[in-house]
Amino acid sequence: MEIGVHHQSECWIEHMFAAKAVTRGGVIRRSVAWVEHEIGRERLIAEVRARGFCLLECGGQFVVICQRGAIRRLV
Repeated sequence: MEIGVHHQSECWIEHMFAAKAVTRGGVIRRSVAWVEHEIGRERLIAEVRARGFCLLECGGQFVVICQRGAIRRLV
């Protein structure tokens, strides 16, 4: 990976996880296509896992639940 590309992906990750929703334990979502273009699916999975969050994929979107607690699907 080139240095410039690596720096861009690091900035992208920092920007994504700096959202207010993350600090409040909320939810963030990003387009699957955009994530795959910017940093790749595996990198997102690793970043979410490292933070202890939950990652869902639905309707062409990645949904990150920014809490470490249990998740229960109701419907």
